[in-house]
Formats: sequence, C-alpha cells, structure tokens
Amino acid sequence: MSEAIRIIKKYPNRRLYDTTTSIYITLADVKKLVLDNIEFKVEDAKTKDDLTRSILLQIILEEEGGDGVPMFSSDVLSKIIRFYGNAMQGMMGNYLEKNIQTFIEIQKKLQAQSSAMYGGTAGVPNADAWSEFLKMQGPAIQGLMGSYLEQSANAFLEMQQQMQKQSRNLFGNFPFPKQRRKSNARGAPPPRKSVSFPSAVPKHWLIPSVS
Repeated sequence: MSEAIRIIKKYPNRRLYDTTTSIYITLADVKKLVLDNIEFKVEDAKTKDDLTRSILLQIILEEEGGDGVPMFSSDVLSKIIRFYGNAMQGMMGNYLEKNIQTFIEIQKKLQAQSSAMYGGTAGVPNADAWSEFLKMQGPAIQGLMGSYLEQSANAFLEMQQQMQKQSRNLFGNFPFPKQRRKSNARGAPPPRKSVSFPSAVPKHWLIPSVS
C-alpha cells in the first residue's frame, strides 16, 4: 500500500504546519522532504488552494542565492522568462521536464558505477569517492553526456512533430473558401480563344456609290 501524501498547511502568517508530525516547520524542513523523496502537498489552510509550486520556487530561490554555484545564469533565466505568454510555453515546460528526467537517469548510472568501484551507502557514494570517480571516468561521462544530448535532440524533434500535427489538426478544420475554375479533361485551364479579323473587307459589306 502506497504511503499517503503528506499535507502541509500554510497559514496567513506564512508559517508551515506539518499535519503528520503536528509541528510547525521551515523551508529547510520542506527541502529535506524533497531530498528524502517524500511526497507532500502544501495547501492554504483556509482556501485549500495548492501552494506546492510556490513553496518549491521559494526553495529554489534560496538555493540560487546561496553560497553554491547557481544552476541558472541570468541569460538562461531571461530566456525562460521570454517563453511565458509564448505559444511554445507549454511545450517548453514539457521539453525541460523530459531533459531533467534524462539527466537524472544518467546520474543514477554514474552513481551505480561509482558505488561498485569505491563503495558507498545504499548505492550512493560518499563525496570523496564521487569526486574521484568523476575525475577518473572523464571519457565515459562524456559518452553519457553525448547520449544525453542526442536524447535531448530527439525530444525536441518529437515536440516539433507534435506541434506540426496539432497545427494541421487545428487549421485543417477551418472552412477556407476554394476558388473554382473550369478546366479541360487534362485538368488545365481552357485556352483563351483568339479573335481573328479578315485581312480584307468582303464586297457585300461595301456601300454602293451613288452615280
């Protein structure tokens, strides 16, 4: 039986209350839940609105402003912001999600190889062993990253094909007026008839002269 989702209530005073442990918690505690792969949901204590994304974004903001190396440069953040309100906004989110999932799978493979070589707890190598492994396995990591980039490119092509298919389905139902033009048996427009004039006026067209 799967474990129930942990409910965290947020009150107007910005305090977070963990209904499982019946205590107030901080963003650091919520971050630990994420690291421990514990599924949870943050909701407004009064309206029951889902605030999980808002809390996670606050954690990311704190991490980006911390002492470590930030994941997102100003240039990357600017580019992401430009996608909001764009027709590609939804597809961009899906594309990023697939790329992150692929990167996580590569990380798991590297950790499994490192644990087999240097040892670790529960399949996760310690910090020193992990650093040593990254130095020793440079070519292998480059190969995995090359595979990652290839999968990323395939994901983008798949996204592009889906967009083209959706465009065809959308615009194919519009009743565009069609211009009809008569054609001959071969399907080509009929040739224009040329008007020929006589080189000389017939005699019966002439008015007889009065003598």
